[in-house]
Amino acid sequence: MAAGDQQQRGSVQISSSSTGSGRLVTPFWKEKYERDARRYWDIFYKRHEGKFFKDRHYLDKEWGKYFEGQDGENMVVLEVGCGAGNTIFPLLSTYPNIFVHACDFSPRAVDLVKKHKDFIPDQINAFVCDTTSEQLTENMEPSSADIITMIFMLSAVAPEKMPLVVQNVRNVLKHGGRVLFRDYAFGDLAQERLMSKGQQISENFYVRGDGTRAYYFSNEYLVDLFSKCGFTLEEIFVHNKQVENRSLDLVMNRNWIQATFTLDSAGPQVPNGQHDLHACEGKEDEVAADTSKKESSSEEIDLSENFCNMFGMSHNLDEVQIIGINAKGHDFKIKMLTKEYQHTCKLTGLMLWESAQFMCSLLAENPSITAGKRVLELGCGSAGICSMVATSFAKFVVATDGDAESLDLLKQNISSNLDPNLLNRIMIRKLFWGNKDDVKAVRELSGNGAGFDCIIGTDVTYNPDAILPLFKTARELISDKANEDSGAAFILCYIQRRVDEDSILSNATAQGLRLVDKWINGVHESNGIISSWFCGNDVCSAFRNTTLSILYFEV
Repeated sequence: MAAGDQQQRGSVQISSSSTGSGRLVTPFWKEKYERDARRYWDIFYKRHEGKFFKDRHYLDKEWGKYFEGQDGENMVVLEVGCGAGNTIFPLLSTYPNIFVHACDFSPRAVDLVKKHKDFIPDQINAFVCDTTSEQLTENMEPSSADIITMIFMLSAVAPEKMPLVVQNVRNVLKHGGRVLFRDYAFGDLAQERLMSKGQQISENFYVRGDGTRAYYFSNEYLVDLFSKCGFTLEEIFVHNKQVENRSLDLVMNRNWIQATFTLDSAGPQVPNGQHDLHACEGKEDEVAADTSKKESSSEEIDLSENFCNMFGMSHNLDEVQIIGINAKGHDFKIKMLTKEYQHTCKLTGLMLWESAQFMCSLLAENPSITAGKRVLELGCGSAGICSMVATSFAKFVVATDGDAESLDLLKQNISSNLDPNLLNRIMIRKLFWGNKDDVKAVRELSGNGAGFDCIIGTDVTYNPDAILPLFKTARELISDKANEDSGAAFILCYIQRRVDEDSILSNATAQGLRLVDKWINGVHESNGIISSWFCGNDVCSAFRNTTLSILYFEV
């Protein structure tokens, strides 16, 4: 089915207009995600190692006929985007005589392959290669591979660079050799979730919360991509599995596309870029029918339990995890959803974000930031760790969020973590930015409506539409009176996502808030206010893999 056609399966409905009409990430972040792609995947494999994806034992079932070898010769296989080896090791266990080249552009992933208990140096050539810019022929002979597997890897590449990858692959494939392809298909639940969160980079191309990216393929796009590089389509079809989660009242559709391409010595076989998908219709119908019989097979989905949980397959919002947070002099046990669940839960306040943990550590190390002050936290979510640390030093704290469910969980966390003698210093209130009644009620809590001396916001700048209401609310609630040391401060700590620094600063200036100091991804003035917060502690080292920023405003 064409990407331009409306596709509907179960509860997911995506059309070409919807995939292109949403707000895109800014050019700055599009370039950053491309520039740092290797780094994001390195962090991914540092965090998950080899435990994220299941071993792909289905390759023998789906493509076993291609691995039997020719004339008794040992077959040479290349796995592009080998990850932690979830494809190559199952292959080697089934076909012990094959030789495998395995490459990935994440050095950490390649290290995981080499450290695997079944790694055999004489049988596996594992190497680091960015196939968008580095030639595979630097690590293996041209036209030497009988089979090339591309399993959930091309989707991580920017669409404009995909032809470079396919051409690179062609250079090391024998004439008559095959590419075995499986990846995300248009209309998958993940695409709908990412779209709703405004994480679109370009058409059918999205960024996840961890910075890794995913493209969702249509049949036409994939066939056109390979045909222009001299490949002939042998078979193509889309798997679809509908999963129902009754506790979340969700019907979820997992779609993935599977194809086999051959490299003919004559080069491209289809004139004028036209492709006859009807040639595969019989095979597609046959496989689709067979797939429906195999829906109970977990191997068929090719997703780990962790990944399935991201889409709510086994998660209940009533079942939260306990996360330990340690900051200087503070030890919290927080009831929280982890970020793996963000795709099934649109309430971002139910999860704990890096910027909150970072600011929590800074507040604990620097009591003077909140000591004796009237403190307000905006968008604190359900964790409230910054508010709880501030309560130890502040005159009093008001913790706010606009979501009732987040506030309910916040109350539980505060009551179970704070000493009873500190509970009378903290108040929890609903505050929807820009709501006049909410703003008025919160300001009255500051004491005769005087406003707050210190306002804190962590990771509250991810939504472009919320930036103006955020600064309007902060300006209405901040105190206009300066004490003997400094003026009242509005402190933002965040990971830059869809909203760039210029947009944040322009909105702040328009509301009468002046930027006094900034700390952008570790770059700051040596004698600034913020830099003094890092003296004598090692807060930064604990967050070295996260691109955090802090902005310090006064009236």
